[in-house]
Parts: sequence; C-alpha cells; structure tokens
Amino acid sequence: QVQLVESGGGLVQPGGSLRLSCAASGNIFSINAMGWYRQAPGKQRELVAAITSGTSTNYADSAKGRFTISRDNAENTVYLHMNSLKPEDTAVYYCKADIVTRSGFVNIAWGQGTQVTVSS
Repeated sequence: QVQLVESGGGLVQPGGSLRLSCAASGNIFSINAMGWYRQAPGKQRELVAAITSGTSTNYADSAKGRFTISRDNAENTVYLHMNSLKPEDTAVYYCKADIVTRSGFVNIAWGQGTQVTVSS
C-alpha cells in the first residue's frame, strides 16, 4: 500500500507565494514521474507541473515562469513552489506519483488534495 500526503496549502493574497509538499510512503521500491494537478470548482482536473526521476520537468503554460517543481528522491517527496499567485490559481491541488512497488508493480497514487485560495 502506498500513501501520498500533501501539505502547504492555504489562503494567500494575490502576488504571494506558497510551497506545497507531497511525501510518499509505504510499499515503495522506486518512484518514476511525480506531478501536481489542480481542480477548480466546475472545471476538470489539469496538470500543473511534472518531474521525472531524472528531474526533467514539464509545466502547464499557466505555471511557466511562476511555479517550480522539484523533488527529493531520498525523502520520496515532491515540492511545488508557487510565486506571483493569481486568483485564477485557486483550486484543490493534488499530488500524483508513479510508484514501483517492491514486488515490481506500478502503482499510480494520488494524494487527498490541498486547498489553495488566492484572494485579497
């Protein structure tokens, strides 16, 4: 069994910053790609940023230049540093990880979500 636990969401004013964290635990042999998605009310879940095990990154156009994804492989943790936040960044942010278990299976795991609200 694998768990992803997110933290770091909250209320921030426009132009502010937040750092989201997501720690994976459980039956883990290795972790391939990790990523952050978000879902705003009435909208579909969308990719925000992703990072491979080799630390190649991919960003949504809305995140480029403002958000930075990084990971600590020793701690099985992925981060999302968000700067210059806008009201349209308001959403529930979800962490996703492609986990290889000790028995060799690939487990697509999702976190429970953390709310980010950008408002004055």
